Amino acid sequence: MGAPRRAAVLGSPVAHSLSPVLHGAAYAALGLSGWTYERRECTAEELPGLVDGLDGAWVGLSVTMPGKKAALAYAMTASTRAHRLGVANTLVRTDAGWAADCTDVDGIAGALRAAGIVEPAPLAAGLHDVVVLGAGATASAAVGALDEIGNEDVQLVVRDPARAAETAVVVEAYGMRGLVRTFDRLDEVDLSRARAVVNTTPAGAVDDALADRLVAGVPDHAVVLDAVYHPWPTPLAAAAARRGLAVATGLDMLLHQAFGQVEQFTGRSAPRREMHRALVRATGFDVRPP
Repeated sequence: MGAPRRAAVLGSPVAHSLSPVLHGAAYAALGLSGWTYERRECTAEELPGLVDGLDGAWVGLSVTMPGKKAALAYAMTASTRAHRLGVANTLVRTDAGWAADCTDVDGIAGALRAAGIVEPAPLAAGLHDVVVLGAGATASAAVGALDEIGNEDVQLVVRDPARAAETAVVVEAYGMRGLVRTFDRLDEVDLSRARAVVNTTPAGAVDDALADRLVAGVPDHAVVLDAVYHPWPTPLAAAAARRGLAVATGLDMLLHQAFGQVEQFTGRSAPRREMHRALVRATGFDVRPP
């Protein structure tokens, strides 16, 4: 229905992106037969020129690494959370130009909620810490998500404290209590009081042996979120599942962040069930329903 419209995901590499599965299912469910969504290989340096060259048929862009800072810098306007985080994963065409947002916050918050994290923090159970492994754009988005679900404390676990500087600024911007802990080895981290563990380290940073050691120290009623979704399952997610812990996955996160993008691109409510079914069919994995 209506005039043809175009959207895409920008990133490098981007061939593995599942965003076309989610957006394609959404547009079909909404009856937007003239809408298309594709993958575009694009570095941060290439992003301004690429977006400048898009004609009026283009309504929105999903932006993955390494272009999230470039997307925010390019936009004419930006949401409060994108400003706080210093990155954007969403560009939407408006009458005033391209507007930036960061639905990664929705992705992480939605994934944690789907896995059963309780809000506000279950202080009566003696658990108040959320431990974020790693630093960078995803770690910063995790801080925004934790604020959204009512968590006031976060611990950032990194090898190099300098790499956590930007995320520490985000913690301060949200008015949260934060602690940066530096460890030469991730298995030295005390997770015994964690209500959630969010892993934002790159694929391969946590191998099978390390994953087993990490989850051994996590309380039985905690949630483990691994932001990596390719390849899947990750060693950390598999180890958490073997222990019977609630696991929030990178696929859950991808699903929930796409809802907001679809709504901003189309101006209509995201067809959540249809998007969930499409992701399950495409991956063969048991993604939690929204």
